[in-house]
Amino acid sequence: MLIKIAVVLVLIVILGSLFSALFFLNKDKSGSERTVKALTVRIGLSIVLFIGLLIAGYFGLIGHSL
Repeated sequence: MLIKIAVVLVLIVILGSLFSALFFLNKDKSGSERTVKALTVRIGLSIVLFIGLLIAGYFGLIGHSL
């Protein structure tokens, strides 16, 4: 159950980063780097989540549900 909560929280943070990048893209017209940083954080979190899910699946912390 703890793994499911962690996955949902990371997904919420990823979505927050995505929407902050959208906000910075619309607000900053001078070519600021905040959009790039927000998207970099999103990509990093997505990679960490993917690797974490692979590790959790390998150790049997998450399983198949039908």
